[in-house]
Amino acid sequence: MRTPAPTPRVITVVGPTAAGKSDLGVFLAQQLGGEVVNADSMQLYRGMDIGTAKLTPAERDGVPHHLMDIWDVTEAASVAEYQRLARTEIDRLLSEGRTPVLVGGSGLYVKGAIDALEFPGTDPGVRARLEQELTEQGSGALHARLAALDPGAAQAILPSNGRRIVRALEVIEITGKPFTANLPGDEAVYDALQIGVDVERPELDERIRTRVDRMWEAGLVDEVRDLEARGLREGRTASRALGYQQVLAALAGECTEDEARAETVRATKRFARRQDSWFRRDPRVEWLSGAETQRAELPGRALALVERAVTA
Repeated sequence: MRTPAPTPRVITVVGPTAAGKSDLGVFLAQQLGGEVVNADSMQLYRGMDIGTAKLTPAERDGVPHHLMDIWDVTEAASVAEYQRLARTEIDRLLSEGRTPVLVGGSGLYVKGAIDALEFPGTDPGVRARLEQELTEQGSGALHARLAALDPGAAQAILPSNGRRIVRALEVIEITGKPFTANLPGDEAVYDALQIGVDVERPELDERIRTRVDRMWEAGLVDEVRDLEARGLREGRTASRALGYQQVLAALAGECTEDEARAETVRATKRFARRQDSWFRRDPRVEWLSGAETQRAELPGRALALVERAVTA
């Protein structure tokens, strides 16, 4: 009797926000004897539950989820630190005979976990100067500078994300190369099957609008108010998260709650397009439709992809 081939060592479930990644990740982990490793940069933060659409314990359906709720909202995110933590979890699960299912839409985090990605060092002097320019000129001006130096990086980074813009400009200045030139190709560290969940824009836009409405109904404003008391406004990364940034502006009297909600919808739609563009650049991603008309078939088709990878 022929011995069955092993499943791919790591499964990733990627794609834009609101596509249906989280539920698919739980299903695959259940079917493959695996556990989920979070690859959503904002779900790493404790207390940021409603605005990040973090699955509740009940929705996780008994599947262990790792790298959630590990940072305080005052901590600045670090892809290099995430890479270290994610690979530790992946290696531990593999050593236990479990399948790591990496789930999330933060493209650089996914790449850092599974690919040979090394992060350039930092220069405190350059970083301090750029952060001062960010304070004086605003993220829009620095984003325009980044677009002139490295259009690819500017496309991947939101104009409002001052922290990442500063980092990209810092790397460009330190290395003398475009920020994107410091990102290698697709040299894998793990044998991974990458599954992308695809939803056409009109449907995805409607899902985003509905999701934001549900977040408001579930108490997002109260969640942000509570996190503000715990230092959210001072958090360089967490304070800029979609929804949280807009609610903080409303709490400061800079806009109304209705305006904050509408801006959250608009910003999330823009972000979803950037996520989609990022993952489309990776030819290894196997795309499956997550459209409502095919949603019931998505788990089975994803499992078939895994089985096909096994027999290939």
